[in-house]
Amino acid sequence: MINSIQSPPSSTKKAPKRAVSFKLWLLLLLLVILVLLSIFFSTRSNDEAVETITRDGVITQIQSLNRLQTIAFSVDTIITSQRQGNWYRLWQDEQKGLFVAHGRVIAGVDLNKLTAEQVQVSETDNGTQIEITIPKAEVFSVYLDDIEVYDLDTGLFGLVKADPDIFRQAQISGKQQVLKTACEGHMMTMALDNAQKQIQSLFSLTGATVIVHNQGVGNCSIVSQS
Repeated sequence: MINSIQSPPSSTKKAPKRAVSFKLWLLLLLLVILVLLSIFFSTRSNDEAVETITRDGVITQIQSLNRLQTIAFSVDTIITSQRQGNWYRLWQDEQKGLFVAHGRVIAGVDLNKLTAEQVQVSETDNGTQIEITIPKAEVFSVYLDDIEVYDLDTGLFGLVKADPDIFRQAQISGKQQVLKTACEGHMMTMALDNAQKQIQSLFSLTGATVIVHNQGVGNCSIVSQS
């Protein structure tokens, strides 16, 4: 009898492969695309306009000056400077900064504009009388002494460098707000009053009777920038 030889059943089985979640792969793929797009668009120029929002300033000091630049206003103000982002750049180009500006405004009377017709000298029974009509008060200069960065946001992941226009527009708006606040604080009237007092004090040393007139306060805007 011929015994048939049967091969034993194989006991080796292949180990099951670990299943990979399709949703996980999709999420990872989207994150990679998002990062690549952010880096790509961060290197491109942006033509979006920068918008600035200023808050009413606070006058921190009013200083009388012993010269015909007769008043100096120190003002602190808050500025918000921002640039809108674009959807096709995933809003990574959106930037916003909050700044605190410290500035000064100097105003007074320019005696170079004084003409001979505006100075009258006459003799009266009480002695010499001098009548002077001084020019209008004007703004001589506006300074931005310091501007502090309180907060700066440059996109979702912070991959974009801060736009220099954010700072430039903050400086421009800061000067404008410093001047506006000083004008609203009656700076021009105070400058004119101080000029009249100083001229009266100067000519009173001659022993003459001094009468000072003025031509008004003038426009509260920059005439000459030093």
